[in-house]
Amino acid sequence: MRQLLLAIVACAALPAHAALNVVACEPEWGSLAKEIGGDKANVYTAITALQDPHRVEARPSLIARARNADLMVCTGAQLEIGWVPLLQTQSGNSKIQAGQPGYFEAASVVSLIEKPTRIDRSLGDVHPAGNPHLHLDPRNIATVASALAERMASLDASQAAYYRARTQDFLARWKEATARWEKQAAPLKGMPVVVYHKDLSYLVNWLGMREIGALEPKPGIPPSTAHLGELLEQLRRTPAKAVVRSAYNDPRPADWLAERAKIASVLLPYTVGGTERAKDLFGLYDDTIARLLAVGQ
Repeated sequence: MRQLLLAIVACAALPAHAALNVVACEPEWGSLAKEIGGDKANVYTAITALQDPHRVEARPSLIARARNADLMVCTGAQLEIGWVPLLQTQSGNSKIQAGQPGYFEAASVVSLIEKPTRIDRSLGDVHPAGNPHLHLDPRNIATVASALAERMASLDASQAAYYRARTQDFLARWKEATARWEKQAAPLKGMPVVVYHKDLSYLVNWLGMREIGALEPKPGIPPSTAHLGELLEQLRRTPAKAVVRSAYNDPRPADWLAERAKIASVLLPYTVGGTERAKDLFGLYDDTIARLLAVGQ
């Protein structure tokens, strides 16, 4: 009995494994890091689904989180160019600087679409490397998951087997869910839609829908009355099924156009937390497809 008590005391005296501190730039990567990290990772998400990921304030509380991070997970492809570099500088955390193992960009492990042939500010908010809103194709999520798991395993070698096992479980469930989503969404193929920003391009491509217009006259440029009027005339000649927008977009331009064109205005969650049902990555896709099918059938 005495030996057992001594063993218990000795174990209690051992330092507990410190969880991996992860700062996720966007909700989709926060959700993915939780899937991989489980109870071995403390995950903090920098923004909500109702915030434009292009435009974020590097507030003191966020800098404090970054200061203590072991890993920062961002989209990259200059999506966060307006705030992440400042966050890295202000935090003084050498682990999460660009090029260091503690800084991970999802865009670095997938092939981006819509790469511009030329860069010109007159074209609007164009990303030189391609469209960064890559998380709305589930095949990209699977690719990022595998790469992120290996990065977490390298940073926290004592828990590497744990991260890899959780990732394999996630990928199995994700593969099954992706097949289900593709079957459910089959009626959406060819459906013409008007988008708000170019943040739904991967979703449109994956599901085979057709983007026939955008509320923004150029990427990042707010919709103007003149442009909306031109879109309305275009829709009279080439009708769309719906105007779709992300949760963080201003609903007024979409509703204005939809009402006059007599088509549906559809809010999509865009990322985790964008709607009540989109509580995680699985819910994000479940709800997105359900909302599109509600007008597409």
